Amino acid sequence: MVDLTRLPPRDQQGAVRVVVESPRGATVKLKYDAALCAMSVSRPLPLGLAYPYDWGFVPGTRAADGDPVDALVYWDVPSYPGVVVPCRAIAVVRLEQDSKVNGRVRNDRILAVPVKHSRGAAIGSPEDLPGRVKDEIAQFFVSTIFFEPKNPLLLGWGGPEEADRLIDESTSG
Repeated sequence: MVDLTRLPPRDQQGAVRVVVESPRGATVKLKYDAALCAMSVSRPLPLGLAYPYDWGFVPGTRAADGDPVDALVYWDVPSYPGVVVPCRAIAVVRLEQDSKVNGRVRNDRILAVPVKHSRGAAIGSPEDLPGRVKDEIAQFFVSTIFFEPKNPLLLGWGGPEEADRLIDESTSG
């Protein structure tokens, strides 16, 4: 079995790879377990919440929280756990939270649009999203960890350049 965390973060065309853990509509947070080379259950989401879009990570990266860079795939279809989606990073949602060992830590999340998604072709930055959608995505990130001892703080949005910089600076090896 292939360890999906060890894939390069970008494909040969430069697209950002996102490994889907929890697909759109999932009410449980799945997490890739590299030791098992399989998805495992992390925890259920709070009642009434479901992933609005595919959720996963950028392989070959290590973010400030020690995990791969988190990513939300902005498109109108669900895929499946373990699917690798080539994307364009269009935004970063800046988030800070309590760490189990390091006090406060950044846990920024990438918002990405699949390369092969014609309906998303015109979306290139967070300014291209309706304000309500941005607010709901940000609130979703805060709400999903409401019952976790993380005390999240939303710090705002960054554009595609900041998202690409986060990926490149977090690339391991």
